[in-house]
Amino acid sequence: MGAAEAWPTELRLSKDRKSLTVAFDIGQKFELSAEYLRVKSPSAEVQGHSPSERKTIGGKQDVAILEVTPIGNYAVRLTFDDMHSTGIYTWPYLSELGQNRTKLWQEYLDELAAKGMSRAR
Repeated sequence: MGAAEAWPTELRLSKDRKSLTVAFDIGQKFELSAEYLRVKSPSAEVQGHSPSERKTIGGKQDVAILEVTPIGNYAVRLTFDDMHSTGIYTWPYLSELGQNRTKLWQEYLDELAAKGMSRAR
């Protein structure tokens, strides 16, 4: 069973709402920060409709997750305290974010630096 077929066994929002723990039935478990989830939102607002339209989102260092809403049996919608709520996080996407966190986070930090942007509000 590959990551694409991984099924979540746990989805837990931390008490401070700054991270989401996701565990999968293939033995993977990731703690994903609210900031990371927000800047990697799969929404069209962030991702655009093509790679050239993808936006770099800064100023989200202190963002929190207000709500985790199930979408059918394949995903969750996260509502953040900056009122962003249009991203649908599928199980494969959450697994990908966890597996590739180090690489994706560094790419994000590099994009911020190249654009003169900051993680701080």
